[in-house]
Amino acid sequence: MGKNSVRGEGTHGRVEHAGELGWDESLYGDDTSGGTATDRPGVPGRAGGPEGSGAAGGHDAPPAAGARSAREPASKPEPEPGSASDGGRSGKGGRRRRSKRKHRIVKWTAIALALLILGTAGAGYLYYQHLNGNIRKGDRSAGGSDAKKAAPNAQGQTPLNILLIGSDSRNTDANVALGGAKDNRGSAPHADVQMLLHVSADRKNASVVSIPRDTRVNIPECKDPDTNKVNAPTDNVINEALGRGGAGCVLDTWEKLTGIYIDHWMMVDFAGVVAISDAVGGADVCVKQNIDDHPTKAQPGGSHLHLTAGNHTVKGEQALQWLRTRHAFGSDIGRSEAQHMYMNSVIRNLKDQNAFTDTGRLMDIAETATKSLQVSSELGTVKKLFDLGMELKDIPMDRINMLTMPRLPDPKDPDAHVVPDTIKADALWALLRDDKPLDGKDDGKSGAKPSATPAKGPAAAAPGSLAVTVVNGTGTNGRVAVKGRATEVVTALKAKGFAKSATGSSDPAAASEVDYPKGAGAQGKADAESVATALGLPTSAVKATDVKALTLVVGGDWRTGDSYPKSNAKASDPLKDTETVNGADKGACMEVYAPYRF
Repeated sequence: MGKNSVRGEGTHGRVEHAGELGWDESLYGDDTSGGTATDRPGVPGRAGGPEGSGAAGGHDAPPAAGARSAREPASKPEPEPGSASDGGRSGKGGRRRRSKRKHRIVKWTAIALALLILGTAGAGYLYYQHLNGNIRKGDRSAGGSDAKKAAPNAQGQTPLNILLIGSDSRNTDANVALGGAKDNRGSAPHADVQMLLHVSADRKNASVVSIPRDTRVNIPECKDPDTNKVNAPTDNVINEALGRGGAGCVLDTWEKLTGIYIDHWMMVDFAGVVAISDAVGGADVCVKQNIDDHPTKAQPGGSHLHLTAGNHTVKGEQALQWLRTRHAFGSDIGRSEAQHMYMNSVIRNLKDQNAFTDTGRLMDIAETATKSLQVSSELGTVKKLFDLGMELKDIPMDRINMLTMPRLPDPKDPDAHVVPDTIKADALWALLRDDKPLDGKDDGKSGAKPSATPAKGPAAAAPGSLAVTVVNGTGTNGRVAVKGRATEVVTALKAKGFAKSATGSSDPAAASEVDYPKGAGAQGKADAESVATALGLPTSAVKATDVKALTLVVGGDWRTGDSYPKSNAKASDPLKDTETVNGADKGACMEVYAPYRF
């Protein structure tokens, strides 16, 4: 039979893109000439006639050991080569005919095997293409994204940030049936659930931060992907962003608010939540009291979640009810906490069931997920979604923390809206930007890894020789820019010897930083670090960007003072006084607001 060659991912032209599926097409080669079957060597004493071993020397293949039952007759004595009864088969011509017949059998066996392999591969490839065809994709940004991706650590790894969006769209029969409010069919959707999943560069810890849907923020200019209409910037609640420019606009709004570069977004609607919940087997949840989230005179609507006190496994439509419950859990903040409890349980269950390594289970989940999710275009293949899951599967549950953004009542509408608590929220965003774990268990491997013995570089130029442009980017987090802020910092810089400092213009920025031109190399970095040190900014604030000259951006995290706030440079415990749910906490249980108990 032809020899096989195993060389990793195949590039054989018979199955297009098979290498993407991890199939090795080179397992079957075209060479069928090597290793051609030959006659079996004779057994000593056999040429003398019937006293041979009993195996039919002229047969194409010997029977397997033990294959002949006791009832089968013994083999007939084989005629001597060249005898009349031999028919000439054992002569030179006989060997040639037997060799040809064996070669034909080998050839047809190889063809059948090839068809089987290619048929299986073809079916697998078609299914792979089917899954890819399920996925709905959209642009990552709606035009207002300008955050900078984090620099890789010493191992070349970068953090992973994914925006998770729950849409309240009622533009299908299924979503109207599940979400109610049929009068809203056809209206612009809202992003009622918004969570940022941050995975550390070393994949050792993860954080999930929710922003309440009624948080008032600055929504940047966004282009609607369906109508191509450009919507002007606005000061509004964050869940309006989805209707102004799709998921890309929600991502842009988050980047403007946090200064965190977001790699991807993933969005799901009501029907998708139900389907995915069934596929993953639901989640374990708990309520301290009996709960019935029903409409009241004071609060119309409701999720219709109805559970007795204690532990429950919710899936399908009941899982959607759990995730939508707001009034019975007190507010949107309570709803976020319940959602975090649900997500942690799903992750725990998938890990406990070894779902990440169960091929059949993965295929079931893949079929459902690809039909239910909409994702940013660069994440829009089954392979990339699978790779993403594999990156997350080994994070220990006790290193996963979920919380809601620190916030304050909105001065414009304190009863209905909130705004970010700037001091606490900015400290939280700074930790995520710098890839620091929220639980404080920094093993020195996440984020940019400092060298024990820093490499020597060029010395910074004298302060008086450096031209520094200072720009005012304080108009973030739903607040107007501090008037004259850049001038104040220029004055502070000149007092420290940077006599060539001057003001410039800039867009709002959540985080302060010192930018230097990428082409300036090590010298540019040294000069920028000298500016940062003079004003108390951490070295992580120094960035190589596309600026043309050394630029100090005074961000929303530095609205007053001549030096950068120490409380921002070293944030306090971000998990303190928040509704944090740790992934390993199996005892979390929701308090039910009194009017919704039964």
